[in-house]
Amino acid sequence: MVQPEGGTPGGVAPFGLIDVAGDSMVPTLREGDQLVVRYGARIRPGAVVVFRHPFQQDLLVVKRAGARRPKGWWLLSDNRPIDSDSRSYGAVPDELVLGRVLLRLRPCPAWLAPGRRLERLLLRGPLARVPGLARRLGVWVDPDEF
Repeated sequence: MVQPEGGTPGGVAPFGLIDVAGDSMVPTLREGDQLVVRYGARIRPGAVVVFRHPFQQDLLVVKRAGARRPKGWWLLSDNRPIDSDSRSYGAVPDELVLGRVLLRLRPCPAWLAPGRRLERLLLRGPLARVPGLARRLGVWVDPDEF
């Protein structure tokens, strides 16, 4: 769950600030984190995204894009025991996915949207041997895969 502070989802401003509420994205995000979102950004698997909840569209939610499905995006919590994600409401239609989280501003700045080349280097190149580097630069490494 998120609270918008700046910019408007689907509005004129392409960027906005949101505050995280809840613990469904722990360890990546925690309650009180402030995020920069790029509305309308291209989504790809592994990205942290903001979307309107399918059953309560006035509620904005942050989850990880798992996979593109025929009826929309399969979005998952990083904190897997919490199943308030596509496991409970199914694929989220494209029109409800508003944008991609680029970075966390507070409490500790962290980039959450690396480019494809950097992502490949962090997962398969020499940088993959540096413990924890991929996660610190926003690349989700999930042993279960989506």
